[in-house]
Amino acid sequence: MEISQIIPHIEALVFASEKALNANDITELINNAFGFLEERITLSQVESALEGIQEKYATEFYPFELKQSGGGWQFLTKPDYHKTIAQLNGDKFLKRLSNAALESLAIIAYKQPITKGEVEAIRGVNSDYSIQKLLEKELINISGRNETMPGKPLVYSTSKNFMDYFGINSTDDLPKIREVLADQLVEATVVKPEDFTDTSVFEQTEAETPNTEEETGDYNQDAIDADDADDSAPEQPQS
Repeated sequence: MEISQIIPHIEALVFASEKALNANDITELINNAFGFLEERITLSQVESALEGIQEKYATEFYPFELKQSGGGWQFLTKPDYHKTIAQLNGDKFLKRLSNAALESLAIIAYKQPITKGEVEAIRGVNSDYSIQKLLEKELINISGRNETMPGKPLVYSTSKNFMDYFGINSTDDLPKIREVLADQLVEATVVKPEDFTDTSVFEQTEAETPNTEEETGDYNQDAIDADDADDSAPEQPQS
């Protein structure tokens, strides 16, 4: 089967699927649909077709695009249309997470799986409300219990919705802590004295250096010239 024939089937699958589909899923689904064909499509054909579809919908003529998000491929509306789409659901998707919820979510994302007590130990405050809100928004889920801790507390991890919410394909796409800290470093500024004046230090120093003879009133150019003339004249014989 030619790639041009595969493309519409991939588009239909991605459009109809309730979850993100990866290339392996798509390859298997299409082969199952056309099981009577002698020549089965390959993973490389599907990947090439996905690149073509992605390029097609990246143009300005479409309000949506094909993106890798949530562990697979999805059709997602472009950012320019998010506010318009949000009107279908009132203000639900326009509301942002509170700072407390973002702090808790960031800790869970980078430390998962993690208990509520460990989150609170890092934040230094009670996090019951924040974690409850994150569970309600389905950005995190309960992924089990910590069997090694007293009481075997619940542990939390990020969900598929978390990746969709932030537009990433996996938690590996999260920025590294080292990269975040590097962006916050401020380079030292070299301060030069001339930065505070319109003239250079040399010009300023030269202008401010006083001429001692002029300031004391002892400087007389005519007298100096006369003295020089007397010194250079030949000595007269005494009579």
